[in-house]
Amino acid sequence: MPDIQEPVMEKDGLYQHPLHKLKRTHWWILVVLNITFLIVGQAAAVLLGRFYYDKGGNSKWLATLVQTAAFPILLIPYFFLRSKNEPPSSSPPPSILVLCTIYFVIGVLIAGDNMLYSIALLYLSASTYSLICATQLAFNAIFSYFLNSQKFTALIFNSVVILSLSAALLAINDDSDKPLGVSKRKYIIGIVTALAASALYSLLLSLMQLTFEKVLKKETFSIVLEMQIYTAIVATCVAIVGLFASGEWRSLQGEMGNFTSGRVSYVMTLVWTAVAWQVCSVGVVGLIFVVSSLFSNVISTLSLAVTPLASVVIFHDSMNGVKIIAMLMAIWGFASYIYQNYLDDLKSRNDKIRGNNDAGNDSCI
Repeated sequence: MPDIQEPVMEKDGLYQHPLHKLKRTHWWILVVLNITFLIVGQAAAVLLGRFYYDKGGNSKWLATLVQTAAFPILLIPYFFLRSKNEPPSSSPPPSILVLCTIYFVIGVLIAGDNMLYSIALLYLSASTYSLICATQLAFNAIFSYFLNSQKFTALIFNSVVILSLSAALLAINDDSDKPLGVSKRKYIIGIVTALAASALYSLLLSLMQLTFEKVLKKETFSIVLEMQIYTAIVATCVAIVGLFASGEWRSLQGEMGNFTSGRVSYVMTLVWTAVAWQVCSVGVVGLIFVVSSLFSNVISTLSLAVTPLASVVIFHDSMNGVKIIAMLMAIWGFASYIYQNYLDDLKSRNDKIRGNNDAGNDSCI
């Protein structure tokens, strides 16, 4: 997605970002706060999801539902932080029918993506799951190249190759820490669904960027958050329909009774998993608004590379040599990607400075 630090408050004929008056220190506090929300929320959601399966949970549709069911939490930052001075659009707004169609399609895709993640987490340990999902950055580079005209530089190509090899290493790892009762076949299914979920998530990001650029034609805090809320509503409805259509809802009472940590623990696991996913969403949206959507996606991928360390401590996942190499490769791929974007940002700033200098020189003539 494009950088959203675009002007939104009127001053001398120009619009400026609503955070432009903040001191640099305060701006960094907001950045760090949102990074914390994203990393802690995502790590907690993944670990709680694995805990749900480990203690006897087995409903894939319920695990899918909790990923979006707590979307009302997003209404808090939406109403509390929404700017009343957002810029008027130079083009007419899209019709309600167009918006509803877009939100419906993206929401259905999100529900499908969440289901893939649920299946992957059922058959994989939290650490293996997180390392494979880190390939979303590689998929994001590929989809952005074809859909959003992003340049495919040597550093980005290096990132794609390294992250792909990292996932391949885990796929062929015979000394894997498969969850109890998971066969080699189911382990491979987990690998494939994790890769498919990462690819679909990256496709969703590119489609959202395309929507902002071609349909909405602006990207402000409220617009980004509205996209999150409306698509979450659709995804939640799809998950509820799937839960009842599949018949899994009939087994939930027995599942709660057989949950080894108890009924209260069962309910609290689901509740806090849902809350954790929405805390993560607040961090995602916050970073999109304060910095950029690209930075938000990169931090999300970094979180996936860090989560295996937490799973080793909490679930005592094994950290064999292959997994350590895969994690180092994931971090290497992440570093290559973010360094390329640092170079792009530096070039953009220099071009802007040169443009301002040239404009100043012309005005003096």
